[in-house]
Amino acid sequence: MSRQSHSGGQGPSQRQLRVGEMLRHALSEVLQRGDVSDPVLDTAVVTVPEVRMTPDLRHAICYVMPLGGQHIDEIITALERNKKFLRGELAHKVTLKYMPDLKFEIDRSFEEGDRIDRLLKSPEVARDLDKPSDED
Repeated sequence: MSRQSHSGGQGPSQRQLRVGEMLRHALSEVLQRGDVSDPVLDTAVVTVPEVRMTPDLRHAICYVMPLGGQHIDEIITALERNKKFLRGELAHKVTLKYMPDLKFEIDRSFEEGDRIDRLLKSPEVARDLDKPSDED
């Protein structure tokens, strides 16, 4: 296990963040232009909110979300099916020593944000927030 692993308490390095952002932009552009000839991806608008890199920059987890959150499984399957083509397209757009292997996952951050909003608006939390502080 490397010293920069997430389990060691350290976050991603500047290099991981920079490479991930370059790949995110390039992947978004490829998907937006409709360069992938796949019937599922032809009819879907897919956003790429984040790409996370492993410390060795050999693997990229591409978090994606279809507009409206519909047909998620079909879109992930289509992206996985076209992984080799997408990797080749990214190699033309981003100069790296090695083009990382791509893995596609659904971005769950929107769901998590909604869950937190619902918790904050719940009667139990509102009641606790309305209590006067003992420190005043």
